[in-house]
Amino acid sequence: MDLFQYDFMLRALVGALVIGLAAPALGIYLVQRRLALIGDGIGHVALTGVGAGLLLNRSPVLVAVLAATLGAVVIELVRAYGRTSGDLALALLFYGGIAGGVMLVGLSDASSGSLNAYLFGSLTTTSPGDLVTIGVLGAVLLVTMLALRPALFAVCHDEEYARVSGLPVRTLNLLIAVGTAVTVTIAMRAVGVLLISALMVVPVAAAQQVTRGFRSTMTAAMALGLFAAGAGVWVAATANTAPGASVVLVAIGSFLVVALLAAGVRALRRGRSAPATPAVEPAEHEVLLG
Repeated sequence: MDLFQYDFMLRALVGALVIGLAAPALGIYLVQRRLALIGDGIGHVALTGVGAGLLLNRSPVLVAVLAATLGAVVIELVRAYGRTSGDLALALLFYGGIAGGVMLVGLSDASSGSLNAYLFGSLTTTSPGDLVTIGVLGAVLLVTMLALRPALFAVCHDEEYARVSGLPVRTLNLLIAVGTAVTVTIAMRAVGVLLISALMVVPVAAAQQVTRGFRSTMTAAMALGLFAAGAGVWVAATANTAPGASVVLVAIGSFLVVALLAAGVRALRRGRSAPATPAVEPAEHEVLLG
């Protein structure tokens, strides 16, 4: 039976494809800045927003957007101006966010199943309203990351050079932080806060195995993210597995396949370009033996 004849599966597929396309477009900047795990920290802050939304009987997604954005801005300001290292600030938000989320969900009338839906994703329960939110935010994020690619790359590659060049470094850094918060929020429905970073980072890591330039890496990462999202939802539909986990495992599997193929191609090229060992004539052999 074709499960994609049902509206909830179509919504799940469309939502996953949007996230699979947008997440690597933002994730490549985080990888460039060596902040691959920031999505985990912001995701846990978003969980506090979800708990607050459930407790106050407000939209958990909208409150999560506000909480994640605030957390992202705090991380960026601490990294730029504070004495606390970025890793320590991220750890504080990581543990504080998940503790606050668990506590607030416990104080609300929501069941533990509501918390699990945001921890591990619940793509098949995506409502038409959720799909509109994912589509609009994903489109805005994607257009922003593509339109500002030269400036964002300059800031991520060499912040001092970008500042000397006259770029608004502080504004661009905050834009990346807010973009990360938006990505985390829309991906929360697909893969859950515990697996968000994988969808932003793994396609980029796979693309780096076979590309060199930033633009080609970004394009390949978005294509791999799109494939992982679509194939993951198909695997979940046919094998009756969790969609979020299926998407992430397909992404990791793609990374392994790409890495192995790239290693094999490099080995073949080294073998072909290696100079042949010159044959030693008998007379030369005797001289070498002394």
